[in-house]
Amino acid sequence: MLKRSKFLWVLLVGALFFSLLVGCSDTQTDEGSGGDSDEGTSDEGSSDDAIDVGIILPTRDEPRWVQDEQRFRDAIADSDYTTEILFSQGSSANELQNVETLISRGIDVLIMSPHDGDAAGAAAKAASMEGIKVISYDRLITNTDAVDYYVTFDSFAVGEAQGQYLIDNTDGSGIPLYLYAGASSDNNAFLFFEGAWSVLQPKIADGTFVVANSSAAEELSSKNELTRDELGQILNQVTTNWDPNEAINKAQTHLTSAGAELKGDVAVLAPNDGTARSIADTFSSDSEVTSYVITGQDAEKASIQYIIDGKQSMTVFKDVRRLVEDAMGMAITILDGSDPETTGSYDNGSVDVPALQSEVITVDQANVEAELIESGYYEASEFTGLE
Repeated sequence: MLKRSKFLWVLLVGALFFSLLVGCSDTQTDEGSGGDSDEGTSDEGSSDDAIDVGIILPTRDEPRWVQDEQRFRDAIADSDYTTEILFSQGSSANELQNVETLISRGIDVLIMSPHDGDAAGAAAKAASMEGIKVISYDRLITNTDAVDYYVTFDSFAVGEAQGQYLIDNTDGSGIPLYLYAGASSDNNAFLFFEGAWSVLQPKIADGTFVVANSSAAEELSSKNELTRDELGQILNQVTTNWDPNEAINKAQTHLTSAGAELKGDVAVLAPNDGTARSIADTFSSDSEVTSYVITGQDAEKASIQYIIDGKQSMTVFKDVRRLVEDAMGMAITILDGSDPETTGSYDNGSVDVPALQSEVITVDQANVEAELIESGYYEASEFTGLE
């Protein structure tokens, strides 16, 4: 009887020990996994590992930012450094929480593309106070001295390219000009519009174009250089907030209120590809609009098909591969203890932020294959109608 009790006791202890081992194993697996969520994704190791570079992107709901996620991973893959990438999902509160999470992971460099340039200042400040170098990526963090560098395309040049395309691809005078812009919370939206205005305004003043949908733009049509407040007056009337659905609503409202003299052959300044497709679809469904020339930017795959099909006129190609390489290269240079290269600076309302700028390229039917297919940015098999 004693031997049987002893045997049962040994079995009980063994089972308890085994269950403890399994529990520890499960806990380590959960902590070390980098699962996806609306707020972000984790890379490189368990939550106990220190991270060198933290990256905050604004949303997973736009193809461009999802593509950037993988490009950032690829850009650091051959180095000895680690990264973690989180998404803020269009929320400044999430953005701040993400930065605090990355600070707790011990990052030395923060790369952030802000959802709202002004609101992002608090997140940048939190990182800067911990001695973390802050790189503003593609969108400028504004009204704070807690930004060390800015990696961007020449946003003013983007707008210039859009405006010049409308000038070069329309004929005659009195051409109805419909103006649209990005979100007024995004500093880039101001820069894009300012660049476009710089080349369009003389053609508005001489009667080549007639502003069809902004009383503020009409009132300011004699001024080539606008103050931030004046730009804001126009943007508040024509903003799409980068939202294709809002772009549709605005375009429908404008066309409904426009008389026949503001239709026919028209020119449309659309701020990016997502809004351009929505606005193009809206204008093409109005029987009184006989033709339109419309701009875009970002070279999104869907818009490249629209360009091939003649439904969108152009896009400004910003080779994001280069921008990601520039941002991660700058981060690695900082981690290696050196000062990164810059090519200019941007006033963010508080300080002049040293910047590294990449060039932009106008793409339409004439050069779409050379710039986007032959360069390896897209595969020809991803489109129909290419010769």
